[in-house]
Amino acid sequence: MKRISLMGASGSIGIQTLEVIREHNEMFKLTAFSVGKNIDAARSVINEFRPEVVSVQYKEDAEKLQSEFTSLTVLYGLNGLIEVAVHHNSDIVVNAVLGSVGLEPTMKAIEAKKTIAIANKETLVTAGHLVMEAARKNDVLILPVDSEHSAIFQALQGEKKNNIERLIITASGGSFRDKSRHELEHVTVKDALNHPNWSMGAKITIDSASMMNKGLEVIEAHWLFDLPYEKIDVLQHRESIIHSMVEFHDSSVIAQLGTPDMKVPIQYALSYPDRFTREKAPRLRLEEIGKLHFKPLDFERFRCIAFAYEAGKAGGTLPTVLNAANEAAVELFLKEKISFLEIENVIEQAMINHKIQRSPDLETILDVDQEIRSKIISSY
Repeated sequence: MKRISLMGASGSIGIQTLEVIREHNEMFKLTAFSVGKNIDAARSVINEFRPEVVSVQYKEDAEKLQSEFTSLTVLYGLNGLIEVAVHHNSDIVVNAVLGSVGLEPTMKAIEAKKTIAIANKETLVTAGHLVMEAARKNDVLILPVDSEHSAIFQALQGEKKNNIERLIITASGGSFRDKSRHELEHVTVKDALNHPNWSMGAKITIDSASMMNKGLEVIEAHWLFDLPYEKIDVLQHRESIIHSMVEFHDSSVIAQLGTPDMKVPIQYALSYPDRFTREKAPRLRLEEIGKLHFKPLDFERFRCIAFAYEAGKAGGTLPTVLNAANEAAVELFLKEKISFLEIENVIEQAMINHKIQRSPDLETILDVDQEIRSKIISSY
């Protein structure tokens, strides 16, 4: 029985993590979880899974839940999130929160020697050097939950790192893959949220439309697999059947294939190094699909991925700026305060105006993150 702390239980990844736990309740037990403002979701999870610790965003919600569930420990805010992450009665921490709020709790969980199943891009993007060094120091496993990184992780099982030629991350192209930049000038929030292959939360779907999600994944891959950016490529693949590939020195390429189903990488992270049966899961039938399509990614058409390579190679605090500016810009777009293409402009200006600080500590990263967000949001 693996005991699980879940940060972000009401989001898309969190909900699917709960489904995996439900399907294998003889193997997994939820002992702690967090939600933000969705108190109804918290009640539902408490009633079904009977955890020991719960954290919510606001104090008044915590007090309300505590009065309803007197045998439960109910916490709130960042301290509550940290308590969920380091809960003594858990083995695996699933980081499924949105944004850089997941960084500090993850660092604390690593110090507590918890295995980390990471679905939160921002943690590695903003502080990959700190996270991976802490994981090495504490002999902690960092298991990827993103479908692309899980695919690479699976392809590397039994392989030697020094045999890797390059990583190939696949990208569907998002909601606007068939539109020219001219056609993007007047797209709406509704248009952007219509992803062709995956069902995800609003922020991640917008990142997919701008291709920032692939840029963030490139930076993540750099830290997860300890490879230079020159050995990480992105290939557009419309069908989202091949989730990523690894090319080796001998010209062999190993790919991980499957239907677009996030429960596969979630379950693999929880069950690793084993694999559990998924009897009701849709099976991949290549004979029904017939063809798979690939083409190079145009960095001029998808400018956000070029920004990510630039920030990743520069290092220091620039990836933090990239991520914070993107989150702020996506928030503004979802509120219809800026246009879709202005997301790129906001990010580019933030990067241009920033003076990079080398080898930043956690406090510096959190300060830069907050400064960038506040500056952008207050400008509109």
